[in-house]
This record gives sequence, structure tokens and C-alpha cells, in this order.
Amino acid sequence: MNDDQLLRYSRQLMLPQIDVAGQEKLLASTVLLIGLGGLGAPASMYLAAAGVGHLILVDFDQVELSNLQRQIVHRNADIGRAKVESARDNLLRLNPEIRISILNKKLTPDELLAQIKQAHVVIEGSDNFETRFAVNKACVSTHTPLVSGAAIRMEGQVSVYLNDGDGPCYHCLYKDEGELDASCSNNGVLAPVVGIIGSIQATEAIKVITGAGKTLDGRLLLLDAMNMDWRSLKLKKDPACPVCN
Repeated sequence: MNDDQLLRYSRQLMLPQIDVAGQEKLLASTVLLIGLGGLGAPASMYLAAAGVGHLILVDFDQVELSNLQRQIVHRNADIGRAKVESARDNLLRLNPEIRISILNKKLTPDELLAQIKQAHVVIEGSDNFETRFAVNKACVSTHTPLVSGAAIRMEGQVSVYLNDGDGPCYHCLYKDEGELDASCSNNGVLAPVVGIIGSIQATEAIKVITGAGKTLDGRLLLLDAMNMDWRSLKLKKDPACPVCN
């Protein structure tokens, strides 16, 4: 690292769990973010600020006025722009030293698999089960760690699936691929709730990359923001799971 990087990341370097070795791992890492909405927005900002060397941003939506209440990587001037372009420009303003690739399209299964193969960690921040199941299946097949989050109304959840063959995958938790969509566009969401979950996703991704601490692998962290109550549930591998078994 050069002098500017030592200064920029100095507060992380002071952490014994990160130190220089961990920061160098972050600088050499690639994180794939699926969705630049309420979860992907704060997650991408913290990953960029923390010095993840290469971010791959995937989204096919445009910025709308209603997004700005919670999707904090976008600005009022970005309304009408592709989300991946808006996010890229604002993230590079935050940290011009990182590299950002963008994909302004809905990926085919083969394209999704190709992108996941490049990543050290995948952060899934979409709002539909079709995408979540597709991302999980590809991560399991490539043994790529997946940080999955969701938020709706005043509730949120986040978990980590290392996909190393020992722990559960996302499909072990949600078995019904026909489950109805529960998006915030239909149900509403409090802005800070997605910020909290997205920030936790970024934290877990950094821990996976650096090896710091204990991740949420095998656990589901639940937030009830109405009562500000946290719960942690143990997740078990489903021996009958058609994806990871």
C-alpha cells in the first residue's frame, strides 16, 4: 500500500483483526452486488469506502424519485439514469482508487454464473425470490460465499452462506420456489431498516474476505425495528435440499 492508502484506511488498519494483511486482501478482492436498491446501495458504499478493490454492480432498473428515500447511493440528479451508472459514479467520488464494473441488464443463468466465478463474495440485495434462488444455485455450484439480506416494512434479516459443503444454503431456509413476492414496493419499508441490513451485509462480506471474526454462516439474524429487537436463529443444512445436496 502507498502512503495515501495507509492514511485512507488507517482506522481499519488499527484493528488487529484487519491490520495490513486484511486490508491487502480487501484491495485484491472482488465483490459482486446483485441489485443497487435499498440493500445494495449502503452495502456498496461501505465496501467502496473500506477499499474492496473491484466491485461488480448488477441492476437493470433506472433511478426513480421514490427510490431516493432509501437508496442512498443515488442522488436527485440521477433520476432517470441507470442505477448501475449512478452508483458507479457516486462510488468513485467516494473512493476513486477502486475499480467498478457495471452490468445494466438482467443476467441469463450462464452470465450470472460467469460473474459469480469472478467474485470472492456475492451480496444479494434483490427484492424477488426468483433472483434469490438463481443466485443461490450459482453460488452453491461455484462454492462462492453468499451474503443474503432482505427488508420489508420495519423488519429485516441477513445471513451468510459459505457454500463450502458443510453448512446450509439459502434454499435450505426457503424451500418453496413458488413463494409470493414480498417486495417493499408493495408493502413499504422504513429507510434506516434497509440501511442497517445493507451495512451488516457489507460487514459480513469484509469478514469473509479478511477472515476476521465469526460470520453469520449457519445463523439467521432477524431485526424487528418496531420494537428494536434482534434474534439469532440457527440454520441447519437440509439433507434433502435439491440445491446443496
